[in-house]
Amino acid sequence: MTLLAAVTALVGSLFFALGAALQQFEAAGAPGARGLLALLRRPRWLAGGASILVGGGLHIVALGLGPLTVVQPMGVASLLFALPIAATLHGRRPSRAELGAAGLVAAGLVGLVLLVPESAGPTALSPAGVVTLLAVSGLAAALLWAGSRIASPAGRAALLATSSGVLYGATATLMRVLVDGAWNWWYLLALPVPALLALAMLQRAYAVGHFGVSFASLQIADPLTAVAFGALLLGEPLPTGLAPVAAAALTAAGTVALARTTPLEARP
Repeated sequence: MTLLAAVTALVGSLFFALGAALQQFEAAGAPGARGLLALLRRPRWLAGGASILVGGGLHIVALGLGPLTVVQPMGVASLLFALPIAATLHGRRPSRAELGAAGLVAAGLVGLVLLVPESAGPTALSPAGVVTLLAVSGLAAALLWAGSRIASPAGRAALLATSSGVLYGATATLMRVLVDGAWNWWYLLALPVPALLALAMLQRAYAVGHFGVSFASLQIADPLTAVAFGALLLGEPLPTGLAPVAAAALTAAGTVALARTTPLEARP
């Protein structure tokens, strides 16, 4: 069952990577495609969204088949799949330096996901906690968006995708509370707010053109935000020692390297 879980998670990563690459191809540099409503009318962008949903579903199935320590590292492989797919869509081959930088990010992410302690039980969040969750994530996302307006193209892609990752991390935290059953009816109404803002922010990041940078930044910010909110609002433990610091440094170094090696890609 462990092998089946690993294979399922790996296939899920491939679907997730394909979906992200398709959506970035539609968003990058296409006139009038920067708005989410405009992208909703593009079949290839919608196909990318369907592929992402399939990838997410396979990841959930994999979690039911095998341990988290096997499934989560397979999920990180989506970055290594996404770069060649996106490069092919844009009519080029990814360079060795680009793939090497992606490997650094993936290695750091694997370290981080394996070092995070597992939750000891069901989660619960008070209404005040939900307000805090939405306010903190919203403020952080707004500050990152503001910083992106004065950044270089690669920096803009990273900041916008990080903003999206923060909002997706908040969404994931709220979803965990809903799944565990400790919720009020308006929690369900609040859920689409960070999710839709995250989706719109991610398309802005993709539209900049540095896909490797934006996708890596998203993959880093999303789980780290969820871990931070888990510790802040749910009382979950944080990893300790120098190993998490080393893993975080590796992901940061890889992202900087991606910013230097991934070309600006616009739709042909």
